[in-house]
Amino acid sequence: MRIKRVAAVAAVAALALGLTACGGDDGGDNGAGSKSFAAGSTMEKLNKAQKIKVGTKFDQPGFGLKGLSGKPEGFDVEIAKIVVKELGIPEDKIEWVEAPSKVREDVIVNGTVDLVAATYTINDKRKERIAFAGPYYEAGQNILVKKDDTTITGPDSFKDGTKKVCSVTGSTPAETIKQYVKDVGTQLVLFDTYDKCRDALKGGQVNAVTTDNVILLGYIAKDEASFKLAGSNFTKEPYGIGVKKEDADFRSFINDTLDKAVADGSWKKAWDATAGKFGAELGSAPTINRY
Repeated sequence: MRIKRVAAVAAVAALALGLTACGGDDGGDNGAGSKSFAAGSTMEKLNKAQKIKVGTKFDQPGFGLKGLSGKPEGFDVEIAKIVVKELGIPEDKIEWVEAPSKVREDVIVNGTVDLVAATYTINDKRKERIAFAGPYYEAGQNILVKKDDTTITGPDSFKDGTKKVCSVTGSTPAETIKQYVKDVGTQLVLFDTYDKCRDALKGGQVNAVTTDNVILLGYIAKDEASFKLAGSNFTKEPYGIGVKKEDADFRSFINDTLDKAVADGSWKKAWDATAGKFGAELGSAPTINRY
């Protein structure tokens, strides 16, 4: 009888070890195998690879600003992390790639990144080259000026041709402000990052900076003594996540993830921990455009 009991215990132990080994083959704690995706889909490929490249801004306070950790921090970054988590990929397996406005479509088309979350306004021109999931937030274009400036009250203030305004090459705000300036060649100053625009404003090389209100509020939060907004928002800028144009399944997956993030509160939590600290309003979640 004792021999039978020993044999039974050994059999149970062997079964337990076998189950543990099977769990290890499924990916264990690293997330691989814990998610199931359609064969051949981008989601499956990324999950199996257990790594992903995400394009974002490195100079946008509250949305994508490279911090002391050497990694970008902000609302766009947190939204991207939510998508990556849903893919079953650990956060430390994200490779963050700087994606300034002028190269965002390029890094998607060329496969330099797997997705872009970078204050990326959805518009038809960009849809000619890439596709968008979202939107997950709606901003509005505004104007940043020096704290003591009373001459600029909105975009119409540039129509007299005497004031210079700075924006970023390849951005929606740069295109929009053109309709308000008298002489684009002399009044509109373009750089590759908004940090350079901010520095030009502080140094007196330009009279204003124009981009989305939430980005400008980030600069104000860091230097309230120097800057203020001039007037109200004069556009609507729905932010989306850029992916390859033909990848409808990946776009649909991200849209589902964004809907889930709104429902479970992680969307608002991400906002409160980032751009929400600068006084910008989150508002209601925008309706996903499932085109």
